Amino acid sequence: MKQHTIGIIGLGYVGLPLAVHFARHFTTIGYDINQNRVTTLNQGFDYTNEVSNQDLQASTVQITSDKKFLPECNVYIITVPTPTDEANVPDLTPIKKASELIASVLKKGDIVVYESTVYPGVTEEECVPILEKFSNLKHLDDFNVAYSPERINPGDKVNTLESVMKIVSGDTQATLETVAGIYSKIIKAGVYKATTIKVAEAAKVIENTQRDVNIALMNELSELFNTLGIDTHDVLNAAGSKYNFLKFFPGFVGGHCISVDPYYLTHKAEIHGYTPNLMLTSRQINNSMVRFVGEQTIQRMLQANVLNAQTKVLILGVTFKENVPDIRNSKVFDLIKFLKTYHLNLDCIDIHANTEEVQHEYGITLATDIKQHDYDCVILAVSHNEYVDGGWEFIQKYLKKQSKNVVIDVKAVLPVEKPDSISLWRP
Repeated sequence: MKQHTIGIIGLGYVGLPLAVHFARHFTTIGYDINQNRVTTLNQGFDYTNEVSNQDLQASTVQITSDKKFLPECNVYIITVPTPTDEANVPDLTPIKKASELIASVLKKGDIVVYESTVYPGVTEEECVPILEKFSNLKHLDDFNVAYSPERINPGDKVNTLESVMKIVSGDTQATLETVAGIYSKIIKAGVYKATTIKVAEAAKVIENTQRDVNIALMNELSELFNTLGIDTHDVLNAAGSKYNFLKFFPGFVGGHCISVDPYYLTHKAEIHGYTPNLMLTSRQINNSMVRFVGEQTIQRMLQANVLNAQTKVLILGVTFKENVPDIRNSKVFDLIKFLKTYHLNLDCIDIHANTEEVQHEYGITLATDIKQHDYDCVILAVSHNEYVDGGWEFIQKYLKKQSKNVVIDVKAVLPVEKPDSISLWRP
């Protein structure tokens, strides 16, 4: 059996766990263009918290930003981001640049595996031509490609890399079997062999599109029930008593997956003359949730008679989801922007977010000196465990001691039984 040396291109939430796991079975090189990322990883610290410092320090993976080590590999796995631009058009620049990099070191007999989320056709129609152009090698004759979509859920310590079945696909049956064998070394849940690369690409992108559509329905129901004066979560709890009711909940849809991936599929659809109305409408509904929450915040403060020039609001959490430091495409920053149009005195804190990164990416300074009993309104925007576990006692220590205060519970995680002085709203 051929000895594989694995090269992981991109050491973020997806690439780093992959590299550490593969290093237990193969010689593995982890490459990233971010020198700060490489430095901190070589110091034994993963600021994404996806890999424990103990596991990272014990790993044999070679972490580098120098491409001179890459020719040692014969299997390359690309795990770079696939974002969208300001017009929600897929930005393939990172995956194209990664393909150029690999092409510069590609050898006869090598396999290139893509894990980045893309629309059907990107691997074979966009990446393969780049690999051929910059390597002077011929696809299928000299090298092969495969696609195995990532299924990492940031912050999830239950559904981990090893415990979630992995989709694999290849440009030939032999490539498929080779790639399946490689991944089977680290995926305890097993692998699923897709019939084609395009099928695997499509399967990945609809996983998050399905969630986006279902959450959009919940968000639309939330606005409807708010109009009707009915508590949305009471309704969902009642409906959830039926065995086949799907448990989705209203809230912000941000991050680099659910709020981005559907645009890859809608982009491809529109290229082929098909308008995916449900998917596009779902995106619109979920993006409008920020305004809905913002408007309800202002309305509740008016009703509580606490909205004036001195009103102080504290926002708890700015990351895109609970218990992770990732701030990419977090809708909390859109909420902050909306509330600032009312000239409120806003403070934001987050126990997990990196202060310097928040300042650099969004121009917002996270507060460090928070006074107790200083706020008229607290918005629990991100349900970090540290905030939720404290319950009402934790929330109340920030609220002014007055007849009425407002609490906005975006994820509906606080107990419904609340102090009388608090006006609670949840979507």
